[in-house]
Amino acid sequence: MSEKFQVGQIIEGTVTGVKPFGAFVSLDGTTQGLVHISHITHGYLADINEAIKVGDQVKVKILSIDSEKGKISLSIKETQEKPKNNSRPQKKEAPTEDFESLMKDFLKFSNDRQADINKRLNR
Repeated sequence: MSEKFQVGQIIEGTVTGVKPFGAFVSLDGTTQGLVHISHITHGYLADINEAIKVGDQVKVKILSIDSEKGKISLSIKETQEKPKNNSRPQKKEAPTEDFESLMKDFLKFSNDRQADINKRLNR
């Protein structure tokens, strides 16, 4: 493991591989690290391929170095400013109708639908 890399260091790298769990990033000609999918971007990322692809130049922060196993953990999102609108979700407006009237409408719809199904089955 190269001595030139340190935890907390931010450097440029090139994405060399993308897997469902993360992306491999080459830090230099001989050293490679992994950015776990949870460290690609702020917020939820369902498909890593929507955010990153092989050949991309990325800025990464070194999270940890395991010299014995030869593994380096990286983060892209820690090099980016966290979005400000990512605070608490907004409260939804209370429904204008009360629960009883919603249930009454649902029951009527459900009964009408069931009656329609029964008519078709009895033909």
